[in-house]
Amino acid sequence: MNSLEMTLDGDTGILCKRRFAAPPEKVFKAHTDIDLLRQWMLGPDGWTISQIEYDARPGGKIAITWENGDESFSLSGHFVSLEPPHRIVHVERFHMPDPTPDNHIETMFEADGDGTLMVMRMQLPDKEARDAMIATGMEEGMSDSYDRLDALA
Repeated sequence: MNSLEMTLDGDTGILCKRRFAAPPEKVFKAHTDIDLLRQWMLGPDGWTISQIEYDARPGGKIAITWENGDESFSLSGHFVSLEPPHRIVHVERFHMPDPTPDNHIETMFEADGDGTLMVMRMQLPDKEARDAMIATGMEEGMSDSYDRLDALA
């Protein structure tokens, strides 16, 4: 499984799984190091990160803006907890331009042979918010980003 597997998790959740060739320490670092994030977390081809604040510590702020020509959107949130190199819990909301409901995310990084199995659970407040988020094309953007991360690590 070196491609993103996204499934519904109950009425309000999304479960994402992906295997990476790198060990958990490197995959975790790629999720918390601002310089590495700038290289892989770009979404579909053609998008760039124009602004980023990413304070990877409990209570630390998350603020990212992506651009693609005349289009842009942003994300804001905060970290709840980090347990290197195995677990990150954070809350995020997209601004497209109006803010989406809070998305509570737990990301786990488990050793899997010589690589890492990442399991991400997203929890939204209701089915409508979850379905609207999926309808944005998030799966393609996440898949492209994680392909870049795998090549980087």
